[in-house]
Amino acid sequence: MKINDFARRKVAGDKVSMVTCYDYWSAQLLNQSDVDTLLVGDSLAMVMHGFPSTVHATVDMMATHVAAVRRGAPNKFIVGDMPFMQARYSHDVALQGVSELMRAGSNAIKIEGAAGQLDLMAHVVESGVPVMGHLGLTPQSVERIWNVMENWVMVALPMFILMGLLLDRSGIANQLMTSFARLFGSVRGGLAVTVAVIGLLLAATTGIIGASVVLLALLGLPAMLQQGYDKSLASGTVCAVGTLGILIPPSIMLVLMADRMAMSVGDLFLGAVFPGALLGALYIGYILLVGWLQPHKAPAAAVERFDWQAVADLFKAILPPAFLILAVLGSIFLGLATPTEAAGVGAAGALLLAVIKRQMNTHVMRDVLQETTRTTAFIFAVLLGATAFSLVLRGLGGDELIERVLLGLPFGPTGIIICILAATFVLGFFLDWIELTLIVLPLVAPVVANLGFDPVWFTILFAVCLQTSFLTPPVGFAIFYLKGVAPEGVDVVTIYRGVLPFIALQVLGMLIIFNWTEIVTWLPTQAYG
Repeated sequence: MKINDFARRKVAGDKVSMVTCYDYWSAQLLNQSDVDTLLVGDSLAMVMHGFPSTVHATVDMMATHVAAVRRGAPNKFIVGDMPFMQARYSHDVALQGVSELMRAGSNAIKIEGAAGQLDLMAHVVESGVPVMGHLGLTPQSVERIWNVMENWVMVALPMFILMGLLLDRSGIANQLMTSFARLFGSVRGGLAVTVAVIGLLLAATTGIIGASVVLLALLGLPAMLQQGYDKSLASGTVCAVGTLGILIPPSIMLVLMADRMAMSVGDLFLGAVFPGALLGALYIGYILLVGWLQPHKAPAAAVERFDWQAVADLFKAILPPAFLILAVLGSIFLGLATPTEAAGVGAAGALLLAVIKRQMNTHVMRDVLQETTRTTAFIFAVLLGATAFSLVLRGLGGDELIERVLLGLPFGPTGIIICILAATFVLGFFLDWIELTLIVLPLVAPVVANLGFDPVWFTILFAVCLQTSFLTPPVGFAIFYLKGVAPEGVDVVTIYRGVLPFIALQVLGMLIIFNWTEIVTWLPTQAYG
């Protein structure tokens, strides 16, 4: 504590063992007290006398204050406070500074700073100098966790999750399936195209992978199998299309990425529109190509003739999700609402649609709120763990090590980006997108920035790469979501075979986005200049 706090504590009758001071007169006053230790605080001295421009000037200033305190309090235990560990000093410079403070009259040195300087701290201790202090990780951890929990942007997460779950229960997908089947069913691969189109609409409204895959599986998979579709093609279509919700806005993954990267959620939402549409177009093109080249795998279905009544039914089915998409994304893109506010609008709109469709009751509302709470708690638990992990990793110098390794690769900037994406793709076989978003992305982002690449472009490219983690075995969550509700005869091996072509299409999509950056950057540029 400082000397003015010491006076108040003494009036209150408290026992004080250590006081911070930096001048002769304060030390002389404290020399007559029962205080055991005087800490010559560097921060107070710097505020009073200015921040020295060099390391040696800092050492000289602190040594002067230590000597003044020693003259004023010759009988006290004096600790010289010098934040060697907070700067990247060499061992020699640190030991030289410690020696100066000891010669000026310090009995010990206070070391307080980053855990990345553990080797330097050990070097000081090995020199025989008494050391007191800590690494400063606990206060930083508490502060960073608090910053995560009070972040206004993160409020959008439970709102988007609630919106998706409410739409899942509203019955909109059933109407879409019936209407689009009449439109595309007579085309080879038409039912699979119907599932893909519905998946795109669900992705732009729900963003919940598990809900989308299960819903598409229950609605589309039995119909496709009944029409003689190849099991692998049908299951692969459901899995791949169901994962688009993690990329197409409003996406909870993009909200997390924006938070971790200190970027605008609106920029990422705009940047993801065309890449999401590109992947959807690649899926539909592949399905139509299979239907043309191998008609036995995707035969045309016997459906009712498409007439004006079918057009009216299709319009009625599309109108509710289109209204919700416009309300959420339109308000963000037009600058009428922040992403957090738009998430609240979306949740309210989804609740209204469920009420209009007469799908809402006390039981449904309780289930939806419980699932929203569980999902949100899971994400925030991982987020807090990742925050603590990244703090320790950076304290130990891990981020600098990763940066040196990546920048030291014998490739140009493009080769480094390819290596990052390849490593992320491989990690996606074993890790969930949340861990990769919260841990890997913040570590590689500074490297990408130093290489001069557009951060929005790289983040969307990283997001497309992460989307493959839902399909790649052995931890492809979409595969297990589908297996849980798949009809008899559709086993895991069949699903694995089905997703392989779609994984290849996602890699192709990444290559296209990699080579044509305007697919990501054009829309944010047009919207925000």
